[in-house]
Amino acid sequence: MKWLLSMCLLLACGAVGGETLRTPPDILTVLETSQQRQLDAMTAADPASPQARKVRESFDRLVRHLDIPHPSKVELLVVRGDLVGETLKGRIVVANASLGDLPEGERIFILAHELGHVMLGHWSQMGRLYTKWVPGPVEKRHTDAVADALGRDASALAHRQEFEADAFALDTLRGLGIRDQDAIAAFMDLGWRTDTATHPGTRKRLAALRARARG
Repeated sequence: MKWLLSMCLLLACGAVGGETLRTPPDILTVLETSQQRQLDAMTAADPASPQARKVRESFDRLVRHLDIPHPSKVELLVVRGDLVGETLKGRIVVANASLGDLPEGERIFILAHELGHVMLGHWSQMGRLYTKWVPGPVEKRHTDAVADALGRDASALAHRQEFEADAFALDTLRGLGIRDQDAIAAFMDLGWRTDTATHPGTRKRLAALRARARG
């Protein structure tokens, strides 16, 4: 969801204004282009490495369990760098090779969370929100006027989607016979985090998971 914060900042600064283009792009084209640039900038991990193989094996296990058409519905890209996990363009799950060092239950939870974004249609939801605020060509005179309101709505939607993806991942773990505690442990291994524009803080996410587990 880092792309969402980047897009809000770009719109607020008028950095994607289309006034210099003969035909300004629409917002969905801008979103697609932004995410493709992120993908192009990533460094793929060695697919033959033990870490990458473990990530791939866990991902394939999930795809089979969830009966997801593959690769027409979803793809996996294993990368190196600071990124832990991300879902881009609605169908590309990006996962750090370092997830291969985690216990399988934790790795499954993180990957299932990203697959949750795919299966729950979160990319389309976000696209509809952006289109609501920027229904025509992306031009500075319009994006400047709506950037603050769009940023608030997009952040609220992103938070809701994170909670939904967490719940999807917890349900998936249970379907595989993996204990709930592995979901909690995944958050502990990733480190304590506070609220951001795109993600609720760890405390809120753990509280929501525990409530769902009790329910």
